Amino acid sequence: MMRMAEEKVLVSFACQRCLQPLRLDDSFNNLSEHTLAELHLPVQNNVEIDLDSQTTSLDHFVQPCRLSDSGNGANGFMLVTDTGEVELISNQLKVKAALFDTLSGYSNIDHPLCEECTDTLIDLLEKQVELTQKDYEDYYEYLKKLEEDTQQPQLDSLENELKELEEEEKRLIIELENLQLEEEKIITAINEQETEAERLKHEEDRLWREYTRHRQDYLLTEDEYRSLECQLSYAQSQLDKLKKTNVFNATFHIWHAGHFGTINNFRLGRLPSAPVDWSEINAAWGQTALLLAALARKIGLTFERYKLVPFGNHSYIEVIAEQKELPLYGSGGFRFLWDTKFDSGMVAFLDCLQQFKEKVEEGDKDFRLPYRMNKGKIEDSSSEVNYSVKIQFNSEEQWTKALKFMLTNLKWSLAWVSSQFNSDDD
Repeated sequence: MMRMAEEKVLVSFACQRCLQPLRLDDSFNNLSEHTLAELHLPVQNNVEIDLDSQTTSLDHFVQPCRLSDSGNGANGFMLVTDTGEVELISNQLKVKAALFDTLSGYSNIDHPLCEECTDTLIDLLEKQVELTQKDYEDYYEYLKKLEEDTQQPQLDSLENELKELEEEEKRLIIELENLQLEEEKIITAINEQETEAERLKHEEDRLWREYTRHRQDYLLTEDEYRSLECQLSYAQSQLDKLKKTNVFNATFHIWHAGHFGTINNFRLGRLPSAPVDWSEINAAWGQTALLLAALARKIGLTFERYKLVPFGNHSYIEVIAEQKELPLYGSGGFRFLWDTKFDSGMVAFLDCLQQFKEKVEEGDKDFRLPYRMNKGKIEDSSSEVNYSVKIQFNSEEQWTKALKFMLTNLKWSLAWVSSQFNSDDD
């Protein structure tokens, strides 16, 4: 509340929208009971005006208060005036407060309002009236159209349609029941199929495990098979190599070393300039006896009167009729008079070689040896000189040359046998 300095102007109310102070007309100071009764009549209580949503000029909203309840409390007014005027001003305020409470109670608009807010409210109400009038006209036109289009309902057709719908309902109910039965069957079948699928899944897992085990066995077997193939291929290559290999040539190598004939690098003979040890000579005779025995067995020859017994460096020839042994080995120095058995053994060996020659010539007329043999002697065809294989009454040089010629004949015999027979047979 305000107090003026000279003329007393009382400002007791503010606009309920913009909160501007209001100066009320003096006619509001005295209202008759008739006027108050008219104000209590209903004032379009059902019309709602949304001022906040339809205007931007009313930015403030103040909760309405009951002005008649104002007093000396927290919401009251403090009147500052002369003592004689207090009672008069208080009565006027009560009348105005009652007036504004009545207006606010019968509408959704709080009073009092200033002139600008009142004009804004009037504009909004006019727009609301225009919209309501348009709605009214639209509804009225639609009502007239409905009244014009309304006809007497066809009960028979509706009853027929109802019967058809009822029959359709029954049919659909029956169809629904059938579908429910079918659904139950399908659910049962699905459960069975799920059970079967589960069984098949376990069976599949079992088969996969079995497949994995067999696969592993197969891979191991395949590896073993490939290994055996490699071994077989290697064995076959070795066999082919052995088939192409001359066993006799590989086993018995006859060659020469100066004046000496050699067999498997053992010298056969002695010279004054090269006194070969008797252990080497005996070993050479053992290899020679073994070779001739193998060649004879190869062509199926059985010697007459003699039997070769290869026994290393102590080989000998057995005289079948006399049951005695003729050694093919010597000992001690070179003697001319006392090694008669050794000489007889060498002569018997030369006789066996002659028998081999004659046996081969029976099947192959073209077979010839480079040196002729006869009764312990070997003839040099180029000089027609005979060399004895005996030690008695013989020189070391001639004896060594006779043995060299004998080895040459034996080498030719070996070559012929190798050309006639497979190399893998004994």
